[in-house]
Amino acid sequence: MPDRIHVPEDAPFTPPAGEAEEVLPYGKKNPFPSPILKNVDLMKAGSEKETIHVELSLEGSGLEYIAGDALGVFARNPEEHVDELLKSLPFEGTEEVPLPDGGEAPLREALIASYDLRALTPKFLKNWQERSDSPTLHSVVESDDRKVMNDFCWGREVIDLVIDHPATFADAKEFVSVLKKLQPRLYSIASSPNAHPGEVHLTIAIVRYESHRRERGGVCSTYFSDRSDGLKPGVFVHNNKAFKLPEDGTTPIIMVGPGTGIAPFRAFLEERRVIGAKGKNWLIFGNPHRKTDYLYEEEFSAMQKEGLLNRLDLAFSRDQAEKRYVQHLMEESGKELWSWLQEGATFYVCGDAAHMAKDVDAALHRIAETHGGLSEEEAVAYFKGLKKEKRYARDVY
Repeated sequence: MPDRIHVPEDAPFTPPAGEAEEVLPYGKKNPFPSPILKNVDLMKAGSEKETIHVELSLEGSGLEYIAGDALGVFARNPEEHVDELLKSLPFEGTEEVPLPDGGEAPLREALIASYDLRALTPKFLKNWQERSDSPTLHSVVESDDRKVMNDFCWGREVIDLVIDHPATFADAKEFVSVLKKLQPRLYSIASSPNAHPGEVHLTIAIVRYESHRRERGGVCSTYFSDRSDGLKPGVFVHNNKAFKLPEDGTTPIIMVGPGTGIAPFRAFLEERRVIGAKGKNWLIFGNPHRKTDYLYEEEFSAMQKEGLLNRLDLAFSRDQAEKRYVQHLMEESGKELWSWLQEGATFYVCGDAAHMAKDVDAALHRIAETHGGLSEEEAVAYFKGLKKEKRYARDVY
């Protein structure tokens, strides 16, 4: 965010003196302080997961989105985490330090709002090691082995280095010079702007885990679940031109979204309902347990009853001895899925890129070979063609 001065979390952007005529519109460089309208736990008692539904106001922001877009959120580091960090550093927290995008702020506020205190990288380790007498850290860095350094970084944060591998800094300014900027988190939008004017909805999985004898959590997800009361998150719209509904409302769509990957498909279905799109809609959703983890169950059941959702397939992986995932449901219904594709359906998948999306893609290829009679090479060419035609869209992370 070039030339942006530091402002409180819930304050509108104010340009530097002498630049009053250059008021930035709300966007990534000037995030809108969005009031939280609703924060609802989507999981039922007994669930091993935490997933929440968050509704934010965009009234007065001028921000616009369409179904399929994402919302960027600027979160803040936990104050208690920053205070613990400062106790182990030779700084008061009131020292003025530069901000990543210009301007200055007291060290404590800068660490809360502007600097990444979680993610460690090999480059960061090297910068820290140059100022540290830690034999362990020296050994890791001097190995010059990226895997060794990445393995060391995994599950560790800045505070682990401050406590276990302390470094010497001339002043607070030098300390923040080795830190990275706190980046916004992008969330697939879970609402249609036509169904919820002036609002934007998110489906957020709360990340919590333990490593190296410390409780950890995702900066942005725990921001919403644990410490957003009284604050207005800074947000902006991230347009996703490669993941949107077909212009022709009669086009059938197939949506595969396990877990929070369901978010854009709630938006798609709401939008198709509002505009009266006549195309068929098929949703394939999965999560561990139906009893506790069926996100938006009431809404999707109502969509089925009204005929908006023509087909709904559910994969609850832990509800039987053998795990069942969305790709298994796809193959079990491979003949019909292939038929929909032949009718011109657009296929969407949203969620985990490392495993789920790859498994879904592999299932698609097997379906093309089994029910379409294509060779392996022909299947590859077929789906390459669908992507080019924007009939195979992925929103994966």
